[in-house]
Amino acid sequence: MEVNSLLPDVLQAEEMETENSTVVTEFILLGLTQSQNIQLLVFVLILIFYLIILPGNFLIILTIRSDPGLTAPLYFFLGNLAFLDASYSFIVAPRMLADFFSEKKVISYKGCITQLFFLHFLGGGEGLLLVVMAFDRYIAICRPLYYSTVMNPRACHVLLLAPWIGGFVHSIIQVALILRLPFCGPNRLDNFLCDVPQVIKLACTDTFVVELLIVFNSGLLTLLCFLGLLSSYAVILCHVHGSSSEGKNKAMSTCTTHVIIILLMFGPAIFIYTRPFRALPADKVVSFFHTVIFPLMNPVIYTLRNQEVKASMRRLLSRHVIC
Repeated sequence: MEVNSLLPDVLQAEEMETENSTVVTEFILLGLTQSQNIQLLVFVLILIFYLIILPGNFLIILTIRSDPGLTAPLYFFLGNLAFLDASYSFIVAPRMLADFFSEKKVISYKGCITQLFFLHFLGGGEGLLLVVMAFDRYIAICRPLYYSTVMNPRACHVLLLAPWIGGFVHSIIQVALILRLPFCGPNRLDNFLCDVPQVIKLACTDTFVVELLIVFNSGLLTLLCFLGLLSSYAVILCHVHGSSSEGKNKAMSTCTTHVIIILLMFGPAIFIYTRPFRALPADKVVSFFHTVIFPLMNPVIYTLRNQEVKASMRRLLSRHVIC
């Protein structure tokens, strides 16, 4: 009798354990669109960006590292931004290009979590690096007498390390919250990548609390960084506008470029991560530009508005052409 009475409890415990375990071993990506014509257009667009702009990012890194005249902290951080953006572009775009030729776009559970981790690790790091670059510009323009003291080489390396650590902590929190969720079906992601808003909706449990934690971790952090950056550049631009120094135009140009990059990066991120995870028609398009197009453009936009870097790139290219 005792054995028979214990049997239902054991079976119930096993069922609960099965429910809490991750059953899904892979996710099916539905892609950016089902239209063959639009897929071909997107494929050509990504390929052009990769063949033209990605080598340009590596050229920026090579130029800054090889030119002894570009040793200022601004160029040190710009080179690292180019590296972060180039690395970020490898997370989604190559797989997306390969998926255009696949009838069934499948990514493993581990592969999905890995993609999600690096997406937030490098994306979070880039956002914090922009904060560091804003601090650099504030000291250079508003406190020029203290610039060489505050932004010494050691301080620059510490400031560079902070975005990497911050991005890692931010991403680990995201991944830890996702790993605690059970996935037992369905496994179809209505997107071309694995990201938190889509993955979390496939969990076989109530995700309200987890969604709030993720919005707090991603959305609130993104919004605060965005507002802080805009405020800091507003202060800088007001200071520049009221000055009569020779470098006024150069400072205005540099700060305007930084603001453009901030809008390109934080605008889509705020749209994606600061609202409840409900699907909107524009989600895929915003994610596409946020993860594929804009990261490749950021360092190029910086370079096109920076005369010193452009002149150094011309010298570097002319030396190689002559050789």
